[in-house]
Amino acid sequence: MPRSFSKLSLPAPCLANLAAIGYEAMTPIQAASLPEILQNKDLIVQAKTGSGKTAAFGLGILAKLDPAKCCVQALVLCPTHELAEQVGTELRRLARYLPNIKILTICGGAPMQVQFNSLAHGAHIVVGTPGRIQKHVRKGGLPLAALTTLVLDEGDRLLDMGFYDGILDIADAAPKHRQTLLFSATFPGRIMEMSRAVQKDAAKIATDTEHCDESIRQIFYKTAKPERNNLLYTLIAHYQPESTVVFCNTKQSCRDAADYLRNKGFSVAGLHGDLDQEQRTRVFTQFANRSTSILVATDVASRGLDIDSLAAVINYELSPDPEVHVHRIGRTGRAGKDGLALSICLETQDFLVQRIEEYQKRPVQWEDPASLTRRPGKLVPAMVTFALNGGKKDKIRPGDILGVLTGDAGLPGSSVGKINIFDSYAYVAVAREDADKFKHWLAHGKLKGRSFKAVSA
Repeated sequence: MPRSFSKLSLPAPCLANLAAIGYEAMTPIQAASLPEILQNKDLIVQAKTGSGKTAAFGLGILAKLDPAKCCVQALVLCPTHELAEQVGTELRRLARYLPNIKILTICGGAPMQVQFNSLAHGAHIVVGTPGRIQKHVRKGGLPLAALTTLVLDEGDRLLDMGFYDGILDIADAAPKHRQTLLFSATFPGRIMEMSRAVQKDAAKIATDTEHCDESIRQIFYKTAKPERNNLLYTLIAHYQPESTVVFCNTKQSCRDAADYLRNKGFSVAGLHGDLDQEQRTRVFTQFANRSTSILVATDVASRGLDIDSLAAVINYELSPDPEVHVHRIGRTGRAGKDGLALSICLETQDFLVQRIEEYQKRPVQWEDPASLTRRPGKLVPAMVTFALNGGKKDKIRPGDILGVLTGDAGLPGSSVGKINIFDSYAYVAVAREDADKFKHWLAHGKLKGRSFKAVSA
C-alpha cells in the first residue's frame, strides 16, 4: 500500500503544503482510507485519536471544495468542544494552499447570535458539536443545501453523549447525494445502526487501530477498596510522571479521586460531565499546556484529549469494557516515546482483568504494591498558564503574543508554550521560572498598542 502522499490524486500546491507542515508519509489509516475518500465513497473507519484521521477526511474535503462558492460544503460533527477546536485548527493548516477558505467552529457555550452572524457572512467548512449545529440548522442559520461531505468524528462517543437523534436530524437536512464519513475508535452495534441510517453502502476500513503497545509498560496492582486512594497516591509518588491522566468510570469517583490528590498537594484537575464549557476549556488547556500535572477524567469527558507527550495513564477504576481499557492506555507512549500504564484492580475484580487478557490475547503483568516506594518531592508543573482578556475579536493572533513575549518581554522562545486564542480571551503558557517576567511585561507593556490584563488560569 503506497505511503507517499504524492501517490494520491492531490494537486501540487496541496502536496507542497503537506511537506511544509511536516507531513512526510501517510499513517496507516490515511493510506487505507484516503484513496477511497478521494473516490467519493461513504466509509466507516475504525480510527482512534492520534491516528491521523483528521488529515484523512480533511484532505478529502479540500480536494472537492470549490473556493469560489462561499457556502457550507462540508460539515464535521465532533463530540466535544475541545475536539472541534482541534479539528478546526488542523483543517486550517491543511487548507493553507487554498485562497480565502473560511472554516468556522460552532459549539455550545458561545452566544448563538454571534455564531449566527458569522454564519451569515458565509463559510466553506463548519466544524461543531451536534447540539449547537442542530439548533442553527433548525433556525435556518446553517443551510446545508450545498453540502457535499458530512463527517461524524469519534462516532462511538457521539453516541455515548446522546447525540444519535440530533445527528439523524442534521443528516435529514443535508442533501441525499453526499459523501458521509464515519470515524470511530470502536464499532459497537449502535455504530453500525447509525451507519445504516446516514450512509449508503459504506465500506468498512479497519487498520491496526489500537496503539502499538510495545512502547507501553503496562502493570496491574491489586488492593482492597479502602486502600485504593492510598495506592493511587503511592503510584504517583513512586513513578513521578510529568503528566498523568487518571481514568475513572463515574463523575463521582472522578471528583473523589481529584479531591484526594489535591489534598495530598498534587497539581490536579478534574474533567467530567458536570463542568460547563468554559470550565472544560480551562481544565483541558491547563493540562495540555503542562500547567497541571494530573488530570482525573471520565472516558466520555476525556475524548478529544490529544496530548503529544503523556507520560502515564492510571486506571483508578478498571473499565468493564476491555476495548475501552486498551483505548485508555493507548493515550501514552505516543510519538516514539515510552509510555506507562498502571491499573488498580480491586480484590473482587479478577473477572475484569480476565476480560482484558482475553481481549489482548496475553496475560497482564502484576506487581506487588509493597514493591513501591514514595519518592520525596512534589510534581511541580513546568509551565504556568495565564488567561489574557483579549482574543480573536481584538484581532490577536498567536504570532502577535509570541512576538512581544520574545521581544519586548525578553523571554526566550523556549519559555513560551502553547498559545490558545478564543473569541474574547486567550491562554498563554509560560515556563514557571519566567512567569514573573511575563507579569512584569503585562504591567508595563502593550500588545498591538493596547494594555491587557491576565490572571493565572
